[in-house]
Amino acid sequence: MIPRTLFNSDHEMFRDALRKFLEKEAVPFHQQWEDEGVVPKDLWLKAGEQGFLCPCVSPEYGGAGADYLYSVIVMEEISRLGLTGIGWGLHTDIVGPYIEHHGSEAQKHKFLPKMITGECIGAIAMSEPGAGSDLQGVKTTAVDKGDHYLLNGSKTFITNGQNADVVIVVAKTDPNAGAKGISLLLVERGMPGFERGRNLHKVGMKAQDTSELFFNDVKVPKENLLGKEGMGFIYLMTELPQERLGIAVNGIAMAEGAFKLTLDYVKERKAFGKSISDFQNTQFKLAEIHTKIEMGRAYVDRCLELHCNKKLDAATASAAKYIITDLQCEVLDECVQLFGGYGYMWEYPIARMWADARVQRIYGGTNEIMKLVVSRQLLS
Repeated sequence: MIPRTLFNSDHEMFRDALRKFLEKEAVPFHQQWEDEGVVPKDLWLKAGEQGFLCPCVSPEYGGAGADYLYSVIVMEEISRLGLTGIGWGLHTDIVGPYIEHHGSEAQKHKFLPKMITGECIGAIAMSEPGAGSDLQGVKTTAVDKGDHYLLNGSKTFITNGQNADVVIVVAKTDPNAGAKGISLLLVERGMPGFERGRNLHKVGMKAQDTSELFFNDVKVPKENLLGKEGMGFIYLMTELPQERLGIAVNGIAMAEGAFKLTLDYVKERKAFGKSISDFQNTQFKLAEIHTKIEMGRAYVDRCLELHCNKKLDAATASAAKYIITDLQCEVLDECVQLFGGYGYMWEYPIARMWADARVQRIYGGTNEIMKLVVSRQLLS
């Protein structure tokens, strides 16, 4: 394998501690969480105690002020182990940065310390029944009522939807202003009129509490406006490159984890009196998968290097998102094939990874949208 040069010894110590934590506190229970459709909040609190949540947040708000690679390590180890129910990535690398980058000092001091400890779980509500990748098409409205906004609408496919204590809601404060009429509101657990619908029954990622959310005349105080009114779309566009890079990070890490499982399996599994790994077709397939993963890893690491130097642009992040998630699905399909019939059995991790991988090409903006972003930069 090509050695990775991004990470230093401190990063690797953090990775080792995290892997041991996950192997003890998550791996033995993840199948149970899949049956229950949610990861218990107790895991969040344990992770907070160990410093695995929001490590990049400034010390001013209780964080470690670590570099982004610490968040990358968390995403990679969760994905390699197939622990897709754990919604720390969205909490840490999407909700946290929105609040730290665009929130008021009062909002930062209110939410970030508890997000770091796991006492406050974050979510972001963009998608609606009639608006997915088209963020300008949201129908949820927030009407100015003087000292508060009156929020009405619904959201769907919301990660951490059942567990969330604070939700960043994308809403129209001026329905006639297009992108300039979008704002972000911080909606908190217990606000009257804020209701959670069913925990959605998905093809994969079954331990993840992905939910419908409803807002019926929710009075959201003006102090819960995130940033400035009408700037929501710009904030979304500013933060989306990191979100899409994170999806690529998860994708290549899961591909690596699946490949390791498959490599071990073909060495042990026998057919026609010899190991599956002795067949030339198996050897060729392993070589192909390995090489493609190495290429994908090199591209993701280059994007990480750019991002850490604040040079990652939207088109490059979009390219990483689409090409790596396409590769992830290709790798998982090949791995299932090498497992044979057992690869289709739910008790085998490779089957669950295969089901979990498919949505990566959809959320964070569909891969078709990613290609539009790339092409627009090429033709501008």
